[in-house]
Amino acid sequence: MRVKGKNFDGEGGEEEEQKLVVGYALTLKKKKSFLQPEFERLACKKGILFVAIDVNLPLSDQGPFDIILHKLSGKEWSDIVEDYRQTHPEVPVIDPPYAIQHLRNRQSMLQDVVDLNLSDFHGRVGVPKQMVIMKDPLSIPDEVAKAGLKLPLVAKPLVVDGSAKSHELFLACDWSSLSELEPPLVLQEFVNHDGILFKIYIVGDAIKVVRRFSLSNVNKCQLAKVPGIFPFPRVSSAAASADDADLDPRVAELPPRPLLERLSKELRHRLGLRLFNIDMIREHGTRDIFYVIDINYFPGYGKMPDYEVIFTDFLLTFKKKKYRAISCED
Repeated sequence: MRVKGKNFDGEGGEEEEQKLVVGYALTLKKKKSFLQPEFERLACKKGILFVAIDVNLPLSDQGPFDIILHKLSGKEWSDIVEDYRQTHPEVPVIDPPYAIQHLRNRQSMLQDVVDLNLSDFHGRVGVPKQMVIMKDPLSIPDEVAKAGLKLPLVAKPLVVDGSAKSHELFLACDWSSLSELEPPLVLQEFVNHDGILFKIYIVGDAIKVVRRFSLSNVNKCQLAKVPGIFPFPRVSSAAASADDADLDPRVAELPPRPLLERLSKELRHRLGLRLFNIDMIREHGTRDIFYVIDINYFPGYGKMPDYEVIFTDFLLTFKKKKYRAISCED
């Protein structure tokens, strides 16, 4: 994109300044949390221009864009983006709707982790034992018993659609209360993890890890005293940060960097995504046994330390690719 400026002699005119134009389609809530003033100022200084996409107009009639950045749901929007990808293959779409769809279902989102073998990278990464319940809540206790899952269990909605309800988690502490749950849902064995969760933010090749407070360890004696179903506290908010807390060093220790680098690389490849975060826990009493319990697309990067610099650098990689392509054409 060519922008107007001043010539070296101070006269008004046009100077050749290539801007990286990022067309974005975000909900109002997402725009507010992501496009914060400091981020926009830094991006502008680096030659990045954010332009809102009007979802009521044909996407191909807007722009031209160098990148499409989006987080809207619905089949109609997905079809629009897929059509645009076919007619504008030179424009990176972050990220393809078909790849995002993989993370909309909690049954499928963790399968790629199950298929990994990272035992040679300073630790082991797995997924808690889980099962899917599609209907008939009265049959849940029997189904869970047949599957061999042990209490307590974390109950999660099967579909992740961006709504508050899809992020409502519950801890089921006794067999009889299981029939009170509302299918379709995923039941996942609760793994004691000393009340600390690691949120691993992925932005292209960059990795940023923060600690969040989570649910404390639960023992059999406690289970007997607190039957029922209880809301699981959300740990996504920055207020739940445990980075500055006075923790046992064994609990606070971050997962090994080589393990995180291999895990993020494998998942980027398998998921076909550039923007996501991984919720990981360390099993109580161990140093190198980890579990991935959730993966989220385009998470709340505004809560990630230094996100302005990290995300700007990520977008600039596309600017460099654009210049290389122009040079090759010349």
